[in-house]
Amino acid sequence: MTHRMQLWSKVPAFFQAQLKLTTAAKKGLGDAVLAELVVLRASQLNKCAFCVDMHVTNLREAGVEQRRIDLLAAWEEAGDLYSERERAALAFTEAVTVLTEGSVPDAVYDRAAAQFSETELAHLLAVIVAINNWNRVNVTVRQPPGSEL
Repeated sequence: MTHRMQLWSKVPAFFQAQLKLTTAAKKGLGDAVLAELVVLRASQLNKCAFCVDMHVTNLREAGVEQRRIDLLAAWEEAGDLYSERERAALAFTEAVTVLTEGSVPDAVYDRAAAQFSETELAHLLAVIVAINNWNRVNVTVRQPPGSEL
């Protein structure tokens, strides 16, 4: 695939705003590994090779067990490899990212709300929104994995 454009350098104010949005979203979540699992899962769903590559690297550098990274796409079938808090966050990530039912089902929201304070859940939602934004831009412009933004 051919890289279509350098959107981030063409609209630097948008790039800076996106960086600030992402930083603000992650800051209140408090768990860097959880945030990386969430953004990796959304990036897998959105087929964003650039972001998948980046977040797999981030998880490895954070010392996350390779098996947890490898099985993230099948987290529901991975047994106790992910905590209940992580599973609730991943289910929430999938529901917000895909919106298959046209909304986030109450059961998915309630599961996440049982694991996170209201403030943490707000930050989790903000992280999911931010990565979906990154993914949509990078997929559209065909940002190559490992390239500079």
